[in-house]
Parts: sequence; C-alpha cells; structure tokens
Amino acid sequence: MAYTDLRRARSADSGDYWPGFVDALATLLLVVIFLLSLFALAQFALGQAIQGRDAQLDALRSEIAELGESLRLERVRASDLESDLEGLRATLAAEQAALAAERSAAAGLRDDLDAANARTAMMEARVEGQAQLAEAARGEAAVLSQQIAALNAQLAALNEALESAEARDVEQRAQIENLSQRLNTALARRVQELARFRSEFFEAITNALGDRSDVRVVGDRFVFESDILFPSGSAQLTEGGEAELARVADALLEIANDIPDDIDWILRVDGHTDVRPISTTYASNWHLSAARAITVVNFFEERGIPSNRLVAAGFGEHRPIAEGDSEEAYAANRRIEIKLDSR
Repeated sequence: MAYTDLRRARSADSGDYWPGFVDALATLLLVVIFLLSLFALAQFALGQAIQGRDAQLDALRSEIAELGESLRLERVRASDLESDLEGLRATLAAEQAALAAERSAAAGLRDDLDAANARTAMMEARVEGQAQLAEAARGEAAVLSQQIAALNAQLAALNEALESAEARDVEQRAQIENLSQRLNTALARRVQELARFRSEFFEAITNALGDRSDVRVVGDRFVFESDILFPSGSAQLTEGGEAELARVADALLEIANDIPDDIDWILRVDGHTDVRPISTTYASNWHLSAARAITVVNFFEERGIPSNRLVAAGFGEHRPIAEGDSEEAYAANRRIEIKLDSR
C-alpha cells in the first residue's frame, strides 16, 4: 500500500513540473529571438554609417588631389616668375652700367666744352691785342666754333640717350615691382597652404580622437594628459596610450603625402610635468619630461612618420598651464603637447 502511494506521488510531481519547464523554454526562445533581431538591426545601421563615412573620405581624397595639382601649377608659375625677375634684374644692371658710362662720357664732353670756351676767350683776347694775327685767330676761332657745335650736338645726343635710358629704367622698375608683387602673392599662397594643411591636421586628429575630456586643443596644439599615456613617474607607454597616439599617427600619415616637399613641416612633441619633485629612477622632472617626449617620438617613428619630421623637447615643470596645488592642477600640468609646425 505504501509503495503504491509513493508511485502515485511521483507521478503527480512529474506531471506538475513539465508544463513549467516548457513555458520557461518558450520564454527563453523568445528572448533569444528578440536579441537576434536587435543585433541584426544594429548591424544594418552600422553598415549604413560605414558606407556614408567611406563616401565622405573619397570626396576628401578627391579634393586633396585637386588642391595638390593646383599647388604644383602655382609652383611652376612662381618658378617662371622668379626666372623672369632674374632676367630683368640682369638687364637693369646692364642698362645702369651703360647709363653710367654715357654719363661719364657726357661729363668728359662738358669738360671739353668748357676747355674750348676758355680757349675761345683766350683767342679773342689775343685778337684784340695782336691785329696782325686777326685772320689766323678768326680761322682758329671758326674751327673752335665748329668743334663747339659738334660738341654741343654730341651733348644733345647724349642727353637724349640719357633721357631714353632713364625712361627705360622707370619702365623696368615698374616691371620689377609687378614681378615682386606676383612673387609675394605666390609666397603668400604657400603660407596659406601650410595653414590649410595644419587645419586639415587638426580636423583629422579631432575626428580620430573623438569627444574626449582628457585631450584638449590649446591654441595651435593638442594637449594629452600624461595620465592617459604613461603610468605615474614612468616614460613607458600604456596600451591605452599607444592606442591614442596610434590614432594621431594614422591621421597625420593620411595628410603627410599631400603636403608639398617645399613646405618644411615638423611634428613637435613637448613633455611637461607638475612642480612636485620626481621620486623614481629619473634624476629630475627635466629627465622625465624629455624621456616621455622621446618615447612619443619613437612611437610615431615606428608608425611610419619620417624621423626628419619629428622633434622632441622636455620642459620639466617650468611651463604650467594651470595654477594652484590641487590634484586637478597637477594633472593638467602633467601633459604631452603635439603641434604641427614649420622649421
């Protein structure tokens, strides 16, 4: 009798658990299906965003190629203008030398004319004093008069040539001034191109870093708090620091090939510490700040940025950007600054 009751109790228990188990499995299946649907929608949205970003990048590359071609044409025009300017300068120098020679000849003729006038005066005095030599004196005076007329004619011709040379000098000066203005315009365009590439550098790095509170733009440079790049008192990059600097290096490499060779650009890396004395293996804050700047430069070099385009400098604690002795001020002053500049 007891055995029969036990079997009935077991049969009753197994019949009560099975529906609940089936309901639980159905609920779990619905949750899994819902999560798969969310995942599929997220993948679709991500694919649309990536396609839009690729289209924007293609447009930017096309724009950069067109600007590079315009820059090449401007360089050719600037070279031609410089050649024309050198030719005009050489011509002007030759004209000035010829003008000086003509002026010297004119001065000699004026001296000859003065001497002839003096001789005429002497002859006239001798005619008055010696009547018997009047005929000879008149003949000599006539010859001298002819010489004076010839000298006057030569002087007039030289004056005319001088005026013509001065007119040419004025015209050539105007041409040189015009060429100088065009050359200055071409140089100004090159300066504008460097500013444009610096702006593209800022935009590329800003897009790469995203909206981060620990990376700031101060003036014309990016400022990274050292705490996101290095452990305390160390110049060894953390994994997170390498990831942040890799974004900067990749962004610079995207635009570096488009910067013309005649723009002598550099990427400057400055290391800074707070005012508290260093208590690690480094001898001073100078050593720590310089070591961190060199570490960043070495990392950029490994990422493909040319060595001759990199500069590292350490400033220790001597250029703070935040006043006070709070932890916030200390953290702000412990920083790495990166700037795209020219030599």
